[in-house]
Amino acid sequence: MITRCLAFAALWATSSFAQPDSEWPRWRGPKGDGFWEPKPLPVDFADREPQLLWKVNVGKGFGGVTVSDGRVYLMDRQTSPQEQERVLCFGADGGKLLWQHVWPVKYGEMGGYATGPRASVTIADGKAYALGATGMAACFDAVTGKVVWELDCVKALKARIPQWGFAASPLLWKDTVLLHVGAEGQGSVVALDQTTGRERWRGGRDPAGYCTPEVIEHEGKLQLIQWGPEHVQALDPDTGAELWAYPYKITYGVSIAQPLYRDGILLVSGYWHGAKALRLGAKPQLVWEEEKKMCGLMSAPLFKDGLVYMLDKTEGLTCFQLSDGSIRWQDGNQLTPKDRNPQLSMVWLDQNQNLVALLNAVGELVYARLKTDGAEVLARHQVIGKTWAHPAFTKDRLFVRSDSEVAAWKLW
Repeated sequence: MITRCLAFAALWATSSFAQPDSEWPRWRGPKGDGFWEPKPLPVDFADREPQLLWKVNVGKGFGGVTVSDGRVYLMDRQTSPQEQERVLCFGADGGKLLWQHVWPVKYGEMGGYATGPRASVTIADGKAYALGATGMAACFDAVTGKVVWELDCVKALKARIPQWGFAASPLLWKDTVLLHVGAEGQGSVVALDQTTGRERWRGGRDPAGYCTPEVIEHEGKLQLIQWGPEHVQALDPDTGAELWAYPYKITYGVSIAQPLYRDGILLVSGYWHGAKALRLGAKPQLVWEEEKKMCGLMSAPLFKDGLVYMLDKTEGLTCFQLSDGSIRWQDGNQLTPKDRNPQLSMVWLDQNQNLVALLNAVGELVYARLKTDGAEVLARHQVIGKTWAHPAFTKDRLFVRSDSEVAAWKLW
């Protein structure tokens, strides 16, 4: 057990994901947990007006922006002269298009949200990994854009496209890339060889939802957590073998927001059926649930000192105790506008000082301090148009996209 824990720590320490604030190579940051924490920080955020460095027109898409080694990556969709998805790479300093790769697609209606790709491009060890909304997966040389391999998950793996398209970002684990695509026959997650794209294993009983997989460590054992439309699942990240599955069938299959694991408790929250807190063990036990006042959707929550900060679909940002679900406060939709489908991308600026950077659904960058009795807004800046896409933060810069452009800002 000790050997495996040390191996897990070593994997993160040597990975390109582990760099603190100079890289944003995957969805939700270097470790996929919403930590930015640049240094040094401004003394007074109200006195710091962001400076626009560049902006470039792009097509539509919900997928976030990622940054690595001076390059900016994202995906979009073009409808003219033909319908296609693109993987795009820009220079971080000036916004110059360095390379692009396209493949044809047919979105159809896609549940009324036939906009563009949903997943972020994942970067590591000189390679870029992408997953399109209709199931095309690919690996590229991150510098040149040369295709290393491509795989149509629908044709090759008999994956079924969910109502709103594939949305989970690729997760790299050791020498595999893990895709949540709901392949035929116990294939909620499929592991592909990073070098060749060949299948290593498939595991999990659920069809595809929209939630990016994550690896946690509980009592010295590694677990791949995959929230699907019917179960919260834990798999062995090396083999795909099921460790446990907890039933949680979601209306319309909208398992989206990444679960949060802290203090032995796994928290999941859905739009229709609210939050459930599971104490992990050989067989997870329900600690508490709240179906009315804690209904998340897309926004992944943050955690500190026993408190969770999560966007509720009705009342806005909500602070509650993870151990028992008791609510401390709700912000009344002050940080992001009330909407049928609210969104708020949240990252830690400085956890010790309770400082966060937030990108809301109307494209405002908000600096705030999360207190036990409410959120104190320190500054607000309009940095992009309407967006659900997760931004990228590197050192003192912000990279953000909408359905029409990607922009880079110097923040201080």
